[in-house]
Amino acid sequence: MITQAMPHFLCDEMLGRFARYLRAAGYDTTLASGGMADRDLLALAAHEHRLFLTCDRGIAEHKAARERAIVLPRASLDDLARELTRIAHVRWLRAPFTRCLVDNTPLEAVASHHRERVPHDVAMADARFCPGCGRVYWAGSHHRRMQRRLEAWAAGRFGEAS
Repeated sequence: MITQAMPHFLCDEMLGRFARYLRAAGYDTTLASGGMADRDLLALAAHEHRLFLTCDRGIAEHKAARERAIVLPRASLDDLARELTRIAHVRWLRAPFTRCLVDNTPLEAVASHHRERVPHDVAMADARFCPGCGRVYWAGSHHRRMQRRLEAWAAGRFGEAS
């Protein structure tokens, strides 16, 4: 079913946390908002050439969902990752931590004028800046937890790195 080499995703509102992990893996992943109707979500996904991820089984009733939607189980993050890996062959370490976890913008190197926003024990080369929202990222404890989970998923170990 899935033929895109590097799929882009649109996640249903209920998959917000999972969308963050797809972004952490480097996938261009947007998140639906505002309670959009199913047909509008499918139209948006088609317009933006994205696969629509949802847990809403009713989406399958729409003709437009055939090649566009992936209905995932209502399950844990690990089970969602296992299923999406099986269906879409997601590579969980394809480009880790290259996109903003909040707004999906590709991250850039931190400019020297943002040095005060980076902890003193973090090298500037190890920090990233989101030009969209202004957030600064570095490999702190949250990053390490997410990295362990991505590594486990990449190795096919689902449920071992929570």
